[in-house]
Amino acid sequence: MATNKNALIRYRTIDQCLQNRQRKWTLDSLIDACSDALYEYEGKSTNVSKRTIQLDLQLMRSDKLGYNAPIVVYDKKYYTYEDADYSITNIPITETDMGVIMESVEMLKQFKDFSLFSDLNGVLQKLEDKVYSEKNSKDSIIHLDTNKELKGLEHLDVIYQAILKKIVLSIKYQSFKSDRPSEFNFTPYILKEFNNRWFAVGKVNGRKNIQNFALDRIQKISYSLSEEYSKDNFNPDDYYKNTFGVTVLNDEQILEIVLWIDPSNAPYVLTKPFHHSQKLIKKFEDNSIIIQINVHHNFEIERLILGFGEKIEVLKPERMRNRMKYRMIEAAKKYGDNTDYNEKV
Repeated sequence: MATNKNALIRYRTIDQCLQNRQRKWTLDSLIDACSDALYEYEGKSTNVSKRTIQLDLQLMRSDKLGYNAPIVVYDKKYYTYEDADYSITNIPITETDMGVIMESVEMLKQFKDFSLFSDLNGVLQKLEDKVYSEKNSKDSIIHLDTNKELKGLEHLDVIYQAILKKIVLSIKYQSFKSDRPSEFNFTPYILKEFNNRWFAVGKVNGRKNIQNFALDRIQKISYSLSEEYSKDNFNPDDYYKNTFGVTVLNDEQILEIVLWIDPSNAPYVLTKPFHHSQKLIKKFEDNSIIIQINVHHNFEIERLILGFGEKIEVLKPERMRNRMKYRMIEAAKKYGDNTDYNEKV
């Protein structure tokens, strides 16, 4: 058990003792009570020294922990609270505490329909009530980028429960490229979020390859209890280690991509790397940089690079440089002739 956990148990035990005014509490009796409490939690004897309890009492009296406990000694050996109603569990919420709680509440409420947080609904309401009763509401400091119109989130909990309870799913799915939906049994391994879109990652039963399916393209989903769930030692960290985004390709598609970044965007790329493999190759006098990343050549990495426009240049490999050149030329053509534009508008 961690030392800080031991300390918390001692503080709570001392607090309970000092609230009990039917008994006289000496330093030795507090030591015994803390030893018994730690034994109950750990299942083994823990040596609690006299010095440890003395320091605990000193810390509880101070404002270091926010307790400021009114601990007094009478008859030169008995400890109690001067205020009979005091308890460390009744400490008022500070303004800082309220700010932290409210921001946490707002973040948790993003997942109000997710069963992982369903048991927190009552707790969140109590927290909000407590904070609002202590102080008037303030504007939120943290603003989350959420889209309430996202489709497929209603499937989130079904898939989560299937992964948790190891149940195979029956899915009716239609990708953007398909003319009609397909139906299949699917063994989900993880839920993955990328670019504000959720994916179920796992295996279609009867196939060997790992696949991902966007939740917003699922038309129908249910549990298939007749088939056995098998995870096959899937490790998401290993699976995605060479990937930006969600589209994992074979090892032949892993490229050593060298990029030039202009001076205005270099600080952002350095402080928020594109990928964990990112390395700084060179920094120029004008503060532009050259970096290298080793990732699968998927459409997500192409979109990332294209999103920087003229502020980024693919130096290597040549085939990717040519690919980016082609896509930018095609994009520029959209702005070259106003005839098509006038017809569209």
